[in-house]
Amino acid sequence: MITTATPLTLDARASGAWARRFARTTPGLVVLIAVAVATLCIVAGVVCAAALNGRIAEQKAVLDHSEPFAYAAQNLYAASSAADAAAATAFLSGGNQTPLMRARYQQALASAASALADATAGAPDAETRKALAEVSAQLATYTGLVEAARANNAQGFPIGSAYLREASSSMQTKLLPGAEKVYAADLARVEQAQRRVGSLPMIGLALLVVALAAIAIGSVVMFKRTNRRFNLGLLGAAVVVAVVMVWIVGAVRLAAGDIERGRTEGTARFGQLAEARILAQQARTDETLQLITRGDITTSEKSFYGHIEELAARIGTASPEAAAAVDKWVASHRIQVDAYRAGDYPAAVAQALGTDPGASGAQFGAVETSLRDAIERARATMRDHVSDAGGYLLWLPTGVLVLMTVAAVATVVGLWPRLKEFL
Repeated sequence: MITTATPLTLDARASGAWARRFARTTPGLVVLIAVAVATLCIVAGVVCAAALNGRIAEQKAVLDHSEPFAYAAQNLYAASSAADAAAATAFLSGGNQTPLMRARYQQALASAASALADATAGAPDAETRKALAEVSAQLATYTGLVEAARANNAQGFPIGSAYLREASSSMQTKLLPGAEKVYAADLARVEQAQRRVGSLPMIGLALLVVALAAIAIGSVVMFKRTNRRFNLGLLGAAVVVAVVMVWIVGAVRLAAGDIERGRTEGTARFGQLAEARILAQQARTDETLQLITRGDITTSEKSFYGHIEELAARIGTASPEAAAAVDKWVASHRIQVDAYRAGDYPAAVAQALGTDPGASGAQFGAVETSLRDAIERARATMRDHVSDAGGYLLWLPTGVLVLMTVAAVATVVGLWPRLKEFL
């Protein structure tokens, strides 16, 4: 059987052959260089602009979503622990619980509930929402046990202390670890987002290098075919592409510098101080529970000083005020323990709950205030640096797209006179 080609097939073959012959001619090469370079410039500009827009969106997401969510998770962690410390302090006052002590517990509980609502609203995935649901259930169980302890304590029933110990145990072994898990994951997400903001758009830069190489190859071909050393259009396009590369690398590196300072002076310090705040509250719980149990305090003292040691290590040089307050608190705690071991229980309770500057309660309050203020400063520092990083990137996507369009136009305009010579 003999097959014959259709007219359409013959036309396609003829067109292909003509295109191949035309591409080998000088005007064909001029057109090919113009199309290739202009296309590469536009594609590289679009890819770079898209990547840089992604970094700007990531920077805004850190300020609007990731960081506030991590802050809410930290508040949930801290407020829950603060509620435990406040509940133990209020219980220690017995039936003479003052309105201020009750208010501190209720305020800590309200803060924990508010932070839980904020954290749940901003939860980024199902796993986080599940963890927060478990924290919510544990918080409800904890408040029930505390209320049972308070009711029994007000009536003078000894079982009240057992309820409080159970509540504190639930807080330390279930609620706080769950809140810490959420908080640690959120802080890690913030750090990852910060790293992405300060990373170079490698694919876009690679395309810019390819565009620059295409311009160089085109210039060599034009020199060989036209015997002209330089083509102003290609030269201008090369300069524009080089400027774009320098601009991108410089702006992203400056942004990365701010991001890194935000991480070291803000995010890392924020996490460090948040952990210190929790340790302080856990030490305060140890301090009051040892008076509530009214037994051998060897274990509770070991736990107290273990938390204090970790607390001092976390604070380091991040907050000199908090470090000095911890030293004063430990000194007041020793007075409390000396009174307890001497058999003067009322004096030990007075030292634990007293409002005078030398009492443990006042010294713990000074530690808590110092750490809270330091946390707020670290958070503000981090947000300021992330915001500054966004300033370096703000006009970069638009500028890159405009300049790469200029490079494409310069290529076409520069090669057009050479093409007209053959028309």
